[in-house]
Amino acid sequence: MKKNILIIEDETRIRFLLRDYFLKEGFSIIEAADGDEGLNYFINNKIDLVILDIMMPKVDGITVLEMIRKVSTVPVILLTAKGQEEDKLFGYEMGADDYMTKPFSPKVLVAKVKALLKRTSEEESFSNIREFNGLTINKLSHEVKVNGEVINLSPKEFELLVYLSDNAGIALSRDTILDNVWGIDYYGDIRTVDTNIKRLREKLKDKACYIVTVRGSGYKFEEKVNS
Repeated sequence: MKKNILIIEDETRIRFLLRDYFLKEGFSIIEAADGDEGLNYFINNKIDLVILDIMMPKVDGITVLEMIRKVSTVPVILLTAKGQEEDKLFGYEMGADDYMTKPFSPKVLVAKVKALLKRTSEEESFSNIREFNGLTINKLSHEVKVNGEVINLSPKEFELLVYLSDNAGIALSRDTILDNVWGIDYYGDIRTVDTNIKRLREKLKDKACYIVTVRGSGYKFEEKVNS
């Protein structure tokens, strides 16, 4: 699937140059001539990476970056003129992933974009598919495997396992688990946690040892090197 690159740049010559380079590399391009237009395109389209000029009319690049970071972690590369060191530092503080100083090589920018997208894709894969010793949790497919065999979990059992594994090594009280898995509006018995932990352990078979009872507190997910 083609990656969507949003180029927000008020200089038409630079914007067209970048568009042509990225189109040749097989990317899908959306162009914006100012910050206001860029934000509108970002909100209404699926964007995989943003190339953002700092100095622009209407809404400047730093403000655009700030608005993007309120709703997304999408990679952002800032374009800046020489001597704008303070803007660079502030941009990094606001969440920029990289910088290119004008004049720059479009080929180098394309290489930076590819590297960022590759890293982002690897990070997403890691966060969505967790592998422990003999236990695999796939958040995208809602699939859990024990020693390579798919096990059948109820939706709540799956949520419980994901919550525990996302907080590996942390002792979680029954109240905390109840609030985060069943919701703060849940008024059922706190023993619901114990019941579901018991069922989950039975289904995990020899990998039940990952779920450890913390005496006087609750439970925690503990990674095992040799389980």
